[in-house]
Amino acid sequence: MEVQAGHLLSQINIPSDLKKFKEEDLTEICKELRQYIIDIVSVNGGHFASSLGVVELTVALHYVMNTPYDQLVWDVGHQAYGHKILTGRREVFHTNRIYKGISGFPKRSESEYDTFGVGHSSTSISAALGMAVASHYKGEKDRQHVAVIGDGSMTAGMAFEALNHAGIENSNVLVILNDNCMSIDPNVGALKDYLTDITTSKTYNKFRDDVSAVLSKISELGPNAHEIVKKIEKSIKGTLLKKSNLFEALNFRYFGPIDGHDVVHLAKVLKDLRDIPGPKLLHCVTVKGKGYALAEKDQTKWHSPGLFNKITGEIKKTAPSKPQGPKYQDVFGHTMVELAEMNDKVMGITPAMPSGCSLNIMMKAMPHRAFDVGIAEQHAVTFAAGLATQGLIPFCNIYSSFMQRAYDQVVHDVALQKLPVVFCLDRAGIAGADGPTHHGAYDIAYFRCIPNMIVSAPMNEEELRNLMYTAQLKNHGGPFSIRYPRGNGVMPEWKRPLKEIEIGKGRKITAGEDVAILTIGHIGNEAAKACLELNAEGYYPAHYDMRFAKPIDEELLHEVFKNFKNVITVEDGCIQGGMGSAVLEFMADHQYQAVVKRLGIPDAIIEHGEQAELWNECGYDAFAILKTVKEMVKAKPTERLVG
Repeated sequence: MEVQAGHLLSQINIPSDLKKFKEEDLTEICKELRQYIIDIVSVNGGHFASSLGVVELTVALHYVMNTPYDQLVWDVGHQAYGHKILTGRREVFHTNRIYKGISGFPKRSESEYDTFGVGHSSTSISAALGMAVASHYKGEKDRQHVAVIGDGSMTAGMAFEALNHAGIENSNVLVILNDNCMSIDPNVGALKDYLTDITTSKTYNKFRDDVSAVLSKISELGPNAHEIVKKIEKSIKGTLLKKSNLFEALNFRYFGPIDGHDVVHLAKVLKDLRDIPGPKLLHCVTVKGKGYALAEKDQTKWHSPGLFNKITGEIKKTAPSKPQGPKYQDVFGHTMVELAEMNDKVMGITPAMPSGCSLNIMMKAMPHRAFDVGIAEQHAVTFAAGLATQGLIPFCNIYSSFMQRAYDQVVHDVALQKLPVVFCLDRAGIAGADGPTHHGAYDIAYFRCIPNMIVSAPMNEEELRNLMYTAQLKNHGGPFSIRYPRGNGVMPEWKRPLKEIEIGKGRKITAGEDVAILTIGHIGNEAAKACLELNAEGYYPAHYDMRFAKPIDEELLHEVFKNFKNVITVEDGCIQGGMGSAVLEFMADHQYQAVVKRLGIPDAIIEHGEQAELWNECGYDAFAILKTVKEMVKAKPTERLVG
């Protein structure tokens, strides 16, 4: 389906084209841009509500700033669709997030207008400050540096660290706070309440409006006008809000809050801010999903709704060809409630992803025992460690890719102290259309090297439940990690009685000859498919589900290497340092001789696409496993039977 851009939008291929229009045209351009995003995302999928919320801000920034010379950094990047459309990618925007198409996030290799690659939250201010300091060093005093960050991302410690540093550099950096009281789920925490207080204070806003006429004529006060304005403004904020401004305490000039959907006013404000040196913060109040009523009403649901009918709002669901298992995240969510009902020490923690990881099920059932700590992975881990010191059993659910952000806390605050924190790593392995910033490629490798850490992965929903059950039974002498992928499992009838699994013990799925296939996690189901096809062709490989990368099942490996000279390891994670590496280490340590072929994510950055497409590209789907078995077993089935 071809989507046509509106009359004005179709004339804008790069931001310099936008500058040819008059300010009064900007409102219509915003209307056309918003409709274009709705038209494309409804048929192709993608992040939706975030980009609708910053249409006016996007247009105003590119209208006023001299991009790409002026550098614009979008935090996370969920909201950058309008930016992509205005910066030379309108004609290819329909390939957004599709295999071999453009990325769903700003990406430096894709466009000179994408000044910084993003996907994780709270990086924009640090990056923009680095750019600003570099420009100052190079003598580029006229160059602007803008970080657009949502109030959800502002809750992360990294954002505060950057603000704290920027306040002493006096660099030409503008932070735009896109305040919509949302990240994916509603924001939590004191900062959210603080921003809401500023935004909604009727006394402050009314008084500010009343004195605006006086301030607009301040030039009549003579050469000291600027200082008088600053004193009056600070007095208003300090007296009426009865608190000092957090950002001004960090040496930022604070402006706002202003209406983030008044594009003409935004453009005028941004023009004024260009002429003010030093660190500045513009507080824009926006509505996530603006312009699409259903998205405004249910912003979490419409953050990334998939395909939908733009007229009726019906979200399209493709019926599976055969019965499917539930999403792994939902198995986690329901099992958490079961475990918490059985064990009053079980607690749940997530950094701003309660609906994404399904901890919201427990939050609804037991709100006093489940915590959304905001976009703050480091805090989430050490908070969990604190709970564990008091005899509780925290289940800390963090996406595999985001777990990287709290690695030191896992080492220093949990493993070093042998605290029983259970890490449930959602979205482990290839994450799909979100691409390299969201693939959970490295957790087996980066957790396997930590002392006192148990590293496990279930092959199906029942195994996930049993690993969770096992993790809370007793103190295993340290942290316990359980990784599982994005998407559906394989067991429609998944809710079976909980059973303890022996730590470090795998299982034999099928006996066989010639080749042993060792898998860990959900990808083992691809090996099971391959084995069925191979059996039909006269090949009979053995298949083992390792379950644990650490401690690895040495008894099982002794069996494998005593009986097989050809071994294939398969994992939905990086080959370097992963489960396959653990198998090679065991083989070397015990002086076995065998041909070992490791399948998994290669030593490369894997771009976006559907999981099945990327498994195939990386060479560890059912077809790749089947092909590898045939290559290793050089004799044809008929020859082997005769022999």
